[in-house]
Amino acid sequence: MKKIGITLAVLLVLLTGTAMGQKSIKDIAGSWSGKLIESGMGIRLVFNFTLTEADTIKATLDSPDQAAMGIPLGRVTFVNDTLRVAAPMLRGEYRGVFAGDSSLTGIWTQLGKEYKLDLVLGAAPITYNRPQEPKPPYPYREEEVTFRNSIENFDLSGTLTLPEGTGPFPAVVLITGSGPQDRDEAIFAHKPFKVIADHLTRNGIAVLRYDDRGTGKSKGNMTKATSLTLADDAAAAVAYLLERREIDNSKIGLAGHSEGGLIAPIVASQSGHVAFIISLAGPGVKGYDIILKQNRDISVLSGLSEAEINENIRISAKIFDLVMAEGDQRKVAKEAMEWYNADLDAMGLSAEERKNRMSTFTQSL
Repeated sequence: MKKIGITLAVLLVLLTGTAMGQKSIKDIAGSWSGKLIESGMGIRLVFNFTLTEADTIKATLDSPDQAAMGIPLGRVTFVNDTLRVAAPMLRGEYRGVFAGDSSLTGIWTQLGKEYKLDLVLGAAPITYNRPQEPKPPYPYREEEVTFRNSIENFDLSGTLTLPEGTGPFPAVVLITGSGPQDRDEAIFAHKPFKVIADHLTRNGIAVLRYDDRGTGKSKGNMTKATSLTLADDAAAAVAYLLERREIDNSKIGLAGHSEGGLIAPIVASQSGHVAFIISLAGPGVKGYDIILKQNRDISVLSGLSEAEINENIRISAKIFDLVMAEGDQRKVAKEAMEWYNADLDAMGLSAEERKNRMSTFTQSL
């Protein structure tokens, strides 16, 4: 009996091992969800794998907490029990192995940093509790509008909310923060600009909010935009309101959030039609100092050591110095690489450590 028991145990192990070893790329099909911890926040990621007629896998990524859905992913491979998913648009990659029939344990790598990311098959439907978000019917009028940036000749799209009545009404243009933002400045499924517009319009103030250039329904290119060119977009919004008979031309103001708090005074200084500005968490110090402070805060929340934080800040500061000093931005990357190569030469690192550091630095440029 003892011999039979041992034989059965060995057989069970062999069968289990064979079952696990039989995993193939076809077993990846479906939606796999997990939570990545970044800067002290848990960010949900959902990998959607679809099996094609050629028995290959196509993949997209959802980041529901960041309102980013259907991000195209690159090549998906399954070799030696290891799943690899390239994410060229995000400069990242996921590597995972099966921990069971419906779970993967793995690592998400992005810009040289690694984050533990375990995935479970069968992503639950995403639901949000956002009681502050206004729902129709509204006690005011809402219009989809288009206005033109006549300097660069492209159209911007937005929403104009008007109180009930004939007016003329005071008005506010909402200006978003840094990066491509939609008219609601949506983030983590919150829509702060929609909430602000609703409150102001219910209280007799018209509000114009718009998609940033190259975002949503707006045309234009965000890639090369600066605070100065974005100020032209906000100025175009003011010019549009001046043409509306429902608006009191003497009472048009700007409310800018974050970088928008910098853009608002730029527009006001160039226009004689801005009656007031409101800064919503706008910058109070130089942008250089803000970015370094943000880098440090994020590094602290990410659990980096003080030595690692100081090294990151030193490198970031040098890159920013090069960017500000070089008029031709195409040369900045080359100059940064030359500087960092010389910096590594002075450290006396091993070939492997030097390679790893240079790879991380290159991806961060």
